[in-house]
Amino acid sequence: MSLHRDVMHIIHHAIDAVLPEHAVKEQLRKKPCEGRVILVSIGKAAWRMARAAVDVLGDQVAKGVVITKYEHSQGPIKKLSIWEAGHPLPDENSLKATSEALEITENLSPRDQVLFLVSGGGSALFEKPKEGVSLKDFVDITDQMLRCGANIVEINMIRKRLSAVKGGRFAQWVNPAKVYTIVLSDVLGDRLDSIASGPACPDVTTSRETLDILVRYNLTMPSRLLRVLEEETPKDLNNVETFITGSVTTLCEKAAEKATELGYKTLILTTTLSCEAKDAGAFLASIAREESEHSRPLQPPCAIILGGETVVHVKGKGKGGRNQEIALAAALEMQNIAGVVLVSVGSDGTDGPTDAAGGIVDGTTAEEIRQSGFDPLALLENNDAYHALQRVDALVKTGPTGTNVNDLTVLLVKDV
Repeated sequence: MSLHRDVMHIIHHAIDAVLPEHAVKEQLRKKPCEGRVILVSIGKAAWRMARAAVDVLGDQVAKGVVITKYEHSQGPIKKLSIWEAGHPLPDENSLKATSEALEITENLSPRDQVLFLVSGGGSALFEKPKEGVSLKDFVDITDQMLRCGANIVEINMIRKRLSAVKGGRFAQWVNPAKVYTIVLSDVLGDRLDSIASGPACPDVTTSRETLDILVRYNLTMPSRLLRVLEEETPKDLNNVETFITGSVTTLCEKAAEKATELGYKTLILTTTLSCEAKDAGAFLASIAREESEHSRPLQPPCAIILGGETVVHVKGKGKGGRNQEIALAAALEMQNIAGVVLVSVGSDGTDGPTDAAGGIVDGTTAEEIRQSGFDPLALLENNDAYHALQRVDALVKTGPTGTNVNDLTVLLVKDV
């Protein structure tokens, strides 16, 4: 039983199972599109979702726009304009691509149908600032929120109010055409108003709640933007039908399926992990110790599986991502525990502003980092998990996967 080999088999199996092609095709076969179709696909999985839709619909698609993250496109798709743009911060390409999407969906008739394919990352990729709001404003406030530890729901509550296409406004734009939305969820609890900031979803949040977030995290914002935040979002839309086709729950279930097949007793501990990344790593290390010393909550060999999305309070100047922080924090607390391995990855293949999906560690990793001449605790405190794990070949690099349904963490323990 090779723990490192097995845990990577589990990770790859789970991610392969939530690739968007299968989900989009299945949904379109269950509920076909009607009439002329204008396709708009946004997010990290946008290209693959669009490709699947065109495979099913063929010439029914009149035209469309695909907006995805840099290096996530896989080539031309007939009748579709393909854009790559900035993530997690929007850039000029985000605005240009969104402008084209708005152009092709302007002045539609009730006989037209907009097929709107949505996946994680859409908040940065699909953007038109409201009047009086600049791209720099978006970048500044998003960067502040990513660094302060705000969760994705809180971040998107602010972003949608500064946007002319989020918080249900895109659905208003295409009216009277119908919007058929297929969603690959990257938000815990599958909150439609928060996934990609809900461009075609009525918004259940309020301006008062949004302003409270600024106080909670001590965020700074010009008074002109505060006035924009006070404007309410659409609360009722009558031209939208939405279906969720993939989520972190499926990701965890497929991981458990493969772990069981490989001979591990399996427990899905949670699909809603949401806390500081290094705290999650330390907690998982405590489970590893409990398993090693007391064989609980499961008798080894076992697999403990978690899904969700942690946050990082960025205080240092290092390089990394939340999954790398989970792995490094766990490595520090798992020192000298035999027969354990932990891997934590982003299902999209990217973790923070790095080329790694996450990290893989065991009871020897922290000491190996020290022997390489680095202090793993100091690197963790500097938010420099990338370079700590890189020193001992403990980064997981999958490349862009084409999907995005939160993060997956797997702890394997064998009977020693």
